[in-house]
Amino acid sequence: MASWIGAHVRTFEFLGGCPQLVVPDNAKTGVVKPCRYEPDLNPTYQEMAMHYGVGVLPTRPRKPRDKAKVEAGVLIAERWIVAALRHRQFFSLGELNQAIGELLEKLNQRPFQKREGSRQSLFRELDQPALKPLPAERFDLSEWSQAMVNIDYHIQFDSSFYSVPYRLARQTVEVRATPTTVEIFHRGQRVASHVRARKPYTAVTHPEHRPASHRAHLDWPPSRMIQWAHTVGPRTAEVVEKILEAFPHPEMGYRSCLGIIRLGQRYPAPRVEAAAERALLTGAISYKSLDSILRRHLDQQPLNPPAARPLPRHDNIRGAAYFE
Repeated sequence: MASWIGAHVRTFEFLGGCPQLVVPDNAKTGVVKPCRYEPDLNPTYQEMAMHYGVGVLPTRPRKPRDKAKVEAGVLIAERWIVAALRHRQFFSLGELNQAIGELLEKLNQRPFQKREGSRQSLFRELDQPALKPLPAERFDLSEWSQAMVNIDYHIQFDSSFYSVPYRLARQTVEVRATPTTVEIFHRGQRVASHVRARKPYTAVTHPEHRPASHRAHLDWPPSRMIQWAHTVGPRTAEVVEKILEAFPHPEMGYRSCLGIIRLGQRYPAPRVEAAAERALLTGAISYKSLDSILRRHLDQQPLNPPAARPLPRHDNIRGAAYFE
């Protein structure tokens, strides 16, 4: 996608203006779903076209004559540029581009065989006056994707978390990301805009996206969750504390902690405490780990497994000295 959009942008800049219409083929970077009558354009490609005020009319599937001049232009470029460079060796992309640029300028200035002028003179006479001016700013490449809003009214994108209005929890939204911003859309309407996080696992939250009950209790300290866990036992409280410390935003760990506390309603407190002790010992500190320990009755097994017995002596066992 970056190469496809970049090729269009650099072409417009090379021409010094924008055409009225672009006729691409049905590549996935341009057309999501080909159709003879109503093709479905890629959102990023359509956004680029709108930025430059260009119409997009994809060719019909399996109809190469819809862009016959393009096919002929490819053949000319292969003959006069690619073939001319086939025996040369390049050590950088810049060096190759410079050689291509020199041959392209030579090709454009080459006189026609059956008519007067050249490609360059014909462009200046016919095409250049018809071009629309370039916009003031260059198109900023964006990335589109879909995401599910979590129960904590955040979506996950590029290893970071961004808030949306809480009423959209459990709904699917569209995400438009540029190198500097992340915009979130729901049914075609923008519902949130954030500065893109540069550090992974960063939570970006707007206070107005929180429900009124959450905004009224923004001062809830994580210690309240730990106090709830103390009703089950000290080891459980320690697990909850470590989970809250592991998350970049305390609210992101509340669901895991509530799940652990509710395990105390399904299992006796001594079993939950034993499971928490095993989780702390093994480093598997999460709700899923404690749930698995309790379901498999691992909390009822000794914490220190018996030492492995030495292997019996055998002629086929060579030992470490063999490899010295």
